[in-house]
Amino acid sequence: MGRYRPNDEKLKELILLIAEWSQSDPKFGAIKLNKLLFHCDFSSYLTYGRAITWQEYFALKQGPAPRRLKLLAERMRKNAELAYKEEPYYNHTKKTPVALRPANVKVFSAQEIVLIRRTIEKFWEKNATEMSEESHLFLGWKAARLMETIPYSTAFVGCRPPTSEERDRGLQLRQLASQVLSRAER
Repeated sequence: MGRYRPNDEKLKELILLIAEWSQSDPKFGAIKLNKLLFHCDFSSYLTYGRAITWQEYFALKQGPAPRRLKLLAERMRKNAELAYKEEPYYNHTKKTPVALRPANVKVFSAQEIVLIRRTIEKFWEKNATEMSEESHLFLGWKAARLMETIPYSTAFVGCRPPTSEERDRGLQLRQLASQVLSRAER
C-alpha cells in the first residue's frame, strides 16, 4: 500500500456511519458490513486513486474483509460505541451492527460521503449471501489465497474483453518482446 497507513479512526467512523445509515435495511448485518466496507474502500481507490481507510483487506472464504475489523469492532463494543443485535434471519442468526453514537462525518471528504451513500444505496436490496457471491467475482479476491492480503491495485483489473485497439497494441508489444528476448539469447 505504499506510503499510506491504515487509518483505524476512519474505519471506526465508517463502521458507525454505515451502521447508522443502514439501520432501516432489513438485510443489513455483520457480513454485509464487511462487504460494504470493502466496496467503499476499493471503489474509492478505483475512482479517486485513494482508499477511504487504507485498511488491509484479506481473503476469507466468504469474500474480502478488513483484517483489523474484529479487533476494532471489539474495542468499539467495549467503549460503548457499537453493539450487535442478534435476531433470527431465515435459518440463521443475523448479527446486526448498531451504532451507539453518531459517526464523526468530519473525518470524511465530501467525495467520500457521496461514495459511501451511493455504495449503501447500490447494495440496499442485497442480503449477505448475495453480497458474498458478488464479492467472489472480484478478481483480487479470486487471485488471493485464503488469509492473503488483497492489493488495492487489483481494483484496476477487469473482466471485459480487450478493445480491438488494445488487442493490436498487445500484439505489437508481444512482437517487440519476442525480438528483445531473441537478441538477449544470442
